[in-house]
Amino acid sequence: MAAESAAPKPTRPKKEPQPLIIPKNATDEQRLRLERLMRNPDKAAPIPERPKEWTPRNAPEFVRDVMGSSAGAGSGEFHVYRHLRRREYQRQEYMDAMSETQKLDDDFEKKIMENRIQAEERTLKRRLKRQKLKEKKKAKKSNKEQGL
Repeated sequence: MAAESAAPKPTRPKKEPQPLIIPKNATDEQRLRLERLMRNPDKAAPIPERPKEWTPRNAPEFVRDVMGSSAGAGSGEFHVYRHLRRREYQRQEYMDAMSETQKLDDDFEKKIMENRIQAEERTLKRRLKRQKLKEKKKAKKSNKEQGL
């Protein structure tokens, strides 16, 4: 066992001490980050995940401590009520925003379908017009050939 511990450990090359640079503004900070990334271009750059969309908590199914408007409520009850009310307003606002975006998405899809149908109708109309012109040319050409 003593022979094993006497074996020299592999040494890693020490990193050069980097000077401490304190960025003065956002541009300096971004420049420093880019320089650090470009020191080793083979290393994969960390790309953060897109943040998940915020959703409010679901409404409680059962509220245990329902406070009444009668006298005798403690001084802390107002703050509890205020937080519950704020949370409910946030939830309703979120639901309104989601319904609005859903409505806009539906309107957009409807408009795209209408545009697609109109484009197909125009294409069909123009195709028929071209076919008529081709048939007239063929008829004219065949009349000339029969006449000669």
